[in-house]
Amino acid sequence: MIPVEIGVHSPRVVHFNEANNEEWLRNLLDLVEEHRDKATIRVAAYQQRVSRYYNKRANPRPLREGDLVLRNAAIADPTGTGGNLSPNWEGPYKVKKMLRPGTFKLKTLGGREIPRAWNAEHLRKYYQ
Repeated sequence: MIPVEIGVHSPRVVHFNEANNEEWLRNLLDLVEEHRDKATIRVAAYQQRVSRYYNKRANPRPLREGDLVLRNAAIADPTGTGGNLSPNWEGPYKVKKMLRPGTFKLKTLGGREIPRAWNAEHLRKYYQ
């Protein structure tokens, strides 16, 4: 009970009955499992809605081994020493291997392997 309810009688204070309160609390304890189940269902429904919203806007990048790609120059050289007139994309590179969906190992057209793995977010397909 908050201090304001002592001076100004709210419906909660006016209709309070000790016997009914005990009975109501016992009924509430009996329904705890049902409330948990309803909450679990609501959480699952919410997660499905969020997943659908995200997947609707996700941009799949279907890259396969052997495809030619360009890589983001800002990610390749984080020091930014190229200046404003440097190109935004470097390449072309060839996809050597797909490590997992969305992650690729690259090699140059001459066959030299690029040392780290690249996320598809930082790659763009190259069309000749």
